[in-house]
Amino acid sequence: MTAQLLRKKFTLADFEQMVETGIIKDEDRVELIEGEIIDMGKIGSKHAAYTDRLNDLLRDKLGKKILIRVQNPVKLNVYSQPQPDIALVKRREDYYEKEHPQPKDIFLLIEVSDSTLETDREIKIPLYAKHGILETWIINCNNQSLEVYRHPTPNNYQQKLTLFSGEKISCLSFPDEEFTVNEMMRM
Repeated sequence: MTAQLLRKKFTLADFEQMVETGIIKDEDRVELIEGEIIDMGKIGSKHAAYTDRLNDLLRDKLGKKILIRVQNPVKLNVYSQPQPDIALVKRREDYYEKEHPQPKDIFLLIEVSDSTLETDREIKIPLYAKHGILETWIINCNNQSLEVYRHPTPNNYQQKLTLFSGEKISCLSFPDEEFTVNEMMRM
């Protein structure tokens, strides 16, 4: 006979209540993924540098067309509120003060991956596709590449591109603005 584990799926309301009561502290780097509270781990200096570099590049190229959110939550549904490294979202006067951006507000999500590459590919990318995020990028710090995921289905993305040094890409939502892998990686 095999033992069955009983699991409780936490909702966003449960998660927020744990924050309010101090069960989850401000310094805890956790996110809610499919009802589970996941430890995001510490941010190393390389990861932080890549994220800051991307933030500058995106701000310089896209300016006031978008709002750039760095390591802030996006609400996908009542069971998932991940914190992508960068989210390009629609501008709003209130800067999402009353609620976090939802799939309808999101142009692009970017994960900066070094030690989190496997988790980002196997958990976050399918999660973003499931919730209809049009496009997601992974900055792969390990091999200096950009992984581009486009055209979501309920299970994953229909298109995956991997770009390396010297190659260019445009975000689907802003086709007139080109980015090079070299700019993103400072090669």
